[in-house]
Amino acid sequence: MLVLTRKKDESIIINDNIVIQIMSIEDGKVKIGIDAPKDVIIHRSEVVQKIQESNKEALLAKNKFSELSGKIKK
Repeated sequence: MLVLTRKKDESIIINDNIVIQIMSIEDGKVKIGIDAPKDVIIHRSEVVQKIQESNKEALLAKNKFSELSGKIKK
């Protein structure tokens, strides 16, 4: 992991087309702005975790349904 120190209004550029800028720092919270191409998907980590959990639950439900469906057909 690369760790950088930035001050308010300073930025980081990734791959020449993604700019992450420090917008403000208040009460121990950092507000950042991200300028990226529209095809770049950006989520907060907790959102990604919820999506992954939801996908796992859906897969388990699908597997259980398929299992029950197979038993009914027999």
